[in-house]
Amino acid sequence: MSVASQRTAASPAGALSRRDVAGVAGLIGGYVRRTPAVTVDLADFGAGPGPLTLKLEQLQHSGSFKARGAFTNLLRRDIPAAGVAAASGGNHGAAVAYAAGVLGVPARIFVPEVSSPAKISRIRGYGADLVVEGATYSDSFAISQRWIAESGALAVHAYDHPQTIQGAGTTGLELLEQVPEVTTVLAAVGGGGLLSGICLACSDTARVVGAEPEGAPTMTRALAAGRPVDAPTGSVAVDSLAPRQVGELTFEIISARVREVVLVSDEAILAAQRLLWERLRLLAEPGGVTALAAVLSGRYRPEPGEHLGVVISGANTTAADFTR
Repeated sequence: MSVASQRTAASPAGALSRRDVAGVAGLIGGYVRRTPAVTVDLADFGAGPGPLTLKLEQLQHSGSFKARGAFTNLLRRDIPAAGVAAASGGNHGAAVAYAAGVLGVPARIFVPEVSSPAKISRIRGYGADLVVEGATYSDSFAISQRWIAESGALAVHAYDHPQTIQGAGTTGLELLEQVPEVTTVLAAVGGGGLLSGICLACSDTARVVGAEPEGAPTMTRALAAGRPVDAPTGSVAVDSLAPRQVGELTFEIISARVREVVLVSDEAILAAQRLLWERLRLLAEPGGVTALAAVLSGRYRPEPGEHLGVVISGANTTAADFTR
């Protein structure tokens, strides 16, 4: 089936639902991996006891769940001759570069100077044009917007777009299909694309909880203000979970459906990263273990009988980063 023949009209932003996510799952199924969901005991990490299912999205193409949203955008939207452009802390850029390479679409990716060498190397390896400029994701986003206006390229937003959100939501859909016993799904929050997608996919049948770094409390600040507002952008997860603001659309979905959002210290994030390696021999970047850190640090305390499902995402790191 050709890319053009697979494109369909997207649902209006205010009408996004689990049905939209399910429709996207069928669309992208031939392009993304159905990643494993591994159930262990919280006691394995010195917590609990209680069941803990890890959705291993660091094993996804390009190293994170972002490939799901990238393919959804490129398959559902009309691509101009100039191709696509994306601003990213790194993982979204790698995902768009990978999807564009698979589908034969030109891509230009903009990342900030704080993006890790592993992510920069992966983007270049996928053959995209890469621009490393700006101190933060927000700076790179502004630079990308100027390029898009000049070139006519299609913008593929990292989180605040219906296709990006629906694609991300297939992560939660798969998790509940694989382990229907899960009663609570935890995921990290940066701009809110993953958490809003999981809210669409899971909140009718399971609790949804977000976790974000104390140094980048974008959703926490937004929920307190009742709208997206500027927040600090400092954390060990700065290259994946630290936009200046969450998205308008992601905020709309999350504020209506999430159970709570908890804050996690950098120390807890790094401790969770080490424990994931020590106990299961699984490696993930700091942003990818933030939801796990919320559980292991006690920032989220499950109730008796609760079966936790935690999304692990982000393999774009190196041994040097891990042992710093």
